[in-house]
Amino acid sequence: MAYADQQMSGNRIVAIIIVALIHIVLGYALITGLAYSAVKKVVERVTTVDIEEPPPPEEEPPPPPEPQPDTSPPPIVAPPPPVQLNTTPPTVRTQPTFPPPAPPVLVVPPPAPVAPPPPPPPRFQPKDPTPRGSPGRWANTNDYPSRALREEREGVTRFTVTVGTNGRVTNCRITGSSGHSDLDQTTCRLIERRARFNPATDGNGDEVTGTWSNAVRWEIPE
Repeated sequence: MAYADQQMSGNRIVAIIIVALIHIVLGYALITGLAYSAVKKVVERVTTVDIEEPPPPEEEPPPPPEPQPDTSPPPIVAPPPPVQLNTTPPTVRTQPTFPPPAPPVLVVPPPAPVAPPPPPPPRFQPKDPTPRGSPGRWANTNDYPSRALREEREGVTRFTVTVGTNGRVTNCRITGSSGHSDLDQTTCRLIERRARFNPATDGNGDEVTGTWSNAVRWEIPE
């Protein structure tokens, strides 16, 4: 460092001397009347002198830090767990294979039965058999059974007769008894013998067998 300071001081002295000489030359030039161009050239040469300064010395790197002792406690290492070996073989379960379910069967209900067409309306209104003449003449007081008359028995006998296509009674049936069999039997006998009817007719106007119902009241005459 002292050598570098001495070298820089010498350079400064040289520079001061050169500057002093330049001033002397300039003064002399002015005095002697030298040409301006000569003075200019000298000045340019002198003023363009570069003074190189030596580079500063490199600084030494700092020494590395000293390693610090490790004061942390040592890690705790646990012993490995004991290994348990299972000597029992695993149980193998087999699952039975079931067949796939059958596809659903679509049950189509049978079509509803078609109702038969209604029968055509009759051409004629059906009629039951009707009596010919007055039914009151089929039985009278002279037909009263003598025994019932003596015993003064009375009653009402209800009956139903079957009339054939010829208008005559083919059957007589007691539907309501008078309470006396002789009065009931006399009723059917008289009706089968005396009753006459207009036969029944169907929807085509044809004569058919029909039924007719009525009653006979047995009363003792005064």
